[in-house]
Amino acid sequence: MKNYRSLKQIQEDLYGGLISCQDLVESYLHRISQKPDINAFIETYADEAIKKAKEIDLKILNQNAGALAGLVIGVKDNICYKDHQSSASSQMLKGFTSTYSATVLDRLLEQDAIILGRLNCDEFAMGSSNENSTYGPVKNPINPRHVPGGSSGGSAAAVKADLCHAALGTDTGGSIRQPSAFCGVVGLKPTYGLVSRHGLIAFASSFDQIGPITKCIADSMEIMKAISGKDDFDSTCVGENILRQKNKKTKKTLRLAIINQAVEFPGIQAEIKDSFIKFVKSIEKRGHSTTRIDLPLLDYLSPAYYIMTTAEASSNLSRYDGIKYGYQHEAEDIDDLIKKTRTAGFGAEVKRRIMLGTFVLSSGYYEAYYKKAQKVRQMIKKETERILKKYDYILLPTTPNMPFQIGEKPNLIQRYHEDVFTVHANLSGHPALSFPIGSGKNFPVSAQLMGDYFSEKEMLQTAQSLQK
Repeated sequence: MKNYRSLKQIQEDLYGGLISCQDLVESYLHRISQKPDINAFIETYADEAIKKAKEIDLKILNQNAGALAGLVIGVKDNICYKDHQSSASSQMLKGFTSTYSATVLDRLLEQDAIILGRLNCDEFAMGSSNENSTYGPVKNPINPRHVPGGSSGGSAAAVKADLCHAALGTDTGGSIRQPSAFCGVVGLKPTYGLVSRHGLIAFASSFDQIGPITKCIADSMEIMKAISGKDDFDSTCVGENILRQKNKKTKKTLRLAIINQAVEFPGIQAEIKDSFIKFVKSIEKRGHSTTRIDLPLLDYLSPAYYIMTTAEASSNLSRYDGIKYGYQHEAEDIDDLIKKTRTAGFGAEVKRRIMLGTFVLSSGYYEAYYKKAQKVRQMIKKETERILKKYDYILLPTTPNMPFQIGEKPNLIQRYHEDVFTVHANLSGHPALSFPIGSGKNFPVSAQLMGDYFSEKEMLQTAQSLQK
């Protein structure tokens, strides 16, 4: 079977009788079996997916199939699916079977998408390389010696390797966009509150968002049409469905703000900077205006992000005690049980973040760290809103570095700096889209577009135009 670039191409062949949904599913399952070393899929739902495919083939014959018929999708392992295991790639939740499905999965299934299986990720979505998983590291399909990015590395790698047509990931500080950039695919972090978090295993609740990873921007739009919109199970989900978003007055030319501190970032690799500048020049040749702006707050974003997300993680992960569900260690009494369960159940990175979060929330340090980080968050939110009143979009590189080799960066500070360009959108809550703009020596290079709150429909259309 050919490698389809878009859902539109798949559906043209489906409705033209050239292929069937069953053919699609079986082809993807065969590819997964041929590429086990990528380690993207933790588990496939082969029998279930084939059964679903047969049902959708019948619907296509009867001309009553849903809008996503033919979409074979993988799901990150921290999104719950009823009667299926969800472990957040952690020993702590190995063997846990969810009793309900995330809202996003229910909405995909309503539109006849086919869920192929669950995808590897950094444990509890904490990481930028997908090396922090109890199932082992995911490998970049472009070069298996290199990381695919994280934490949604399995999702990005699976789409790039054509093990599924699209995938769902989650983005707390860049975990959709950074692996999408490393693998040369498209990743969208929606506005906070546009997509329901019901059924998502929480890392940092005021940052987490579910979004699509796709081969093309048009497919991101189609998936967002299904999964976006208010949900009674999530009080923070306040945005209307993307189809109801109102476009601004159509403009032939755009005003784009380019953050000077990002382009001139001391650690940015030359091939990323060169590709980005080349892309900006191509935009200017088409009549769009670009303006370099200063954002001194960029230096404070990563520290503020790690203080706040670890604090929230410390609270969210306190529920894993070996008593209610998940992993349980043998022990003599309840205190010993909790201690041994958490010691053996959590990986090193998760323990680090829990301890850091507990520290910044502790008496005597709350004012010095957490409260200051909250102030930085409000400052970047207001500054981003001010910029987007003057300009249509903010444009910047997605990452400062190209994909590094597995095991290459043991230094935690280096790892945490991988998020320096992506945490901005999570702190402010704005939507951000990563899409390929060119190639470096060995890997693709991506740019990131940030827009106003709940402007995804227009932003995706704009990115499509810019990419061309």
